[in-house]
Amino acid sequence: MEREEVRAYVNQYCKLRDIQFAAYELYARKHGLTAKELFVLDIIWFAPDGCLQSDICERLSATKQTVSAIIKKFLKKGYVSLTEFETDRRNKIVRFTESGKDYAGKIIPPAANAEISAMAELLPEDITELVRLTTLFSHCMKEKFSKIGED
Repeated sequence: MEREEVRAYVNQYCKLRDIQFAAYELYARKHGLTAKELFVLDIIWFAPDGCLQSDICERLSATKQTVSAIIKKFLKKGYVSLTEFETDRRNKIVRFTESGKDYAGKIIPPAANAEISAMAELLPEDITELVRLTTLFSHCMKEKFSKIGED
């Protein structure tokens, strides 16, 4: 495929990705959150035993400082608690408090249901193909971006 033809597909894909991200951003704003804060709540919500701050960083490809600032905001509001991790005291386990469960319970389940409903409108084989191709493209993107400037 010619480079200009590929470029047109990249532009089309980026517009679709932006539509998806905008949906998350608009939903987050309705609740006084950023998309990253929404994603942090989502990760904690689906980790009933809590999750490590480092796991949140890895999952979101976010810096430790970014995730720490988000956790600090939720900590001040009383939505989360931090517990030292047994084998690495610098790494903390993040868990919802009862008020955090109440707060996130009004935000995360409706968002998760919207994602599931949207995906459920696709045929099973299309879902499989979407995930397969997105995985492949994501790995290629990560690899290509990591090599920028190495020449």
